[in-house]
Amino acid sequence: MSAWLFVAAAIALEVTGTFLLRLSDGFAKWHWGLLSIACYSACFWALSPAMKVLPIGVIYAVWAGVGIVAAALLGLVIFGERLGMVQVLCIALVLVGAVGLRLTTTS
Repeated sequence: MSAWLFVAAAIALEVTGTFLLRLSDGFAKWHWGLLSIACYSACFWALSPAMKVLPIGVIYAVWAGVGIVAAALLGLVIFGERLGMVQVLCIALVLVGAVGLRLTTTS
């Protein structure tokens, strides 16, 4: 399996964990919190094989950058959160950086 597929799986698990953490309401709803912890644990398990072949700085930047964009979109679509124009621009810059790193890095 490609290292980038492991990174994609880690991103999906991290974003899911963040979504579940929000649902946990500060761990008041502990079952969502436990699922969140499970997703974060699985995220790191999925990320580790990619670190054998890709630079850690690139992996981390792509993982965090795409996660930021996905979490912001979830907040907008599911939770009705709003972002200002400057915030949207900054998130777009993060995404441009993550895509640029992905396009210029080979395993």
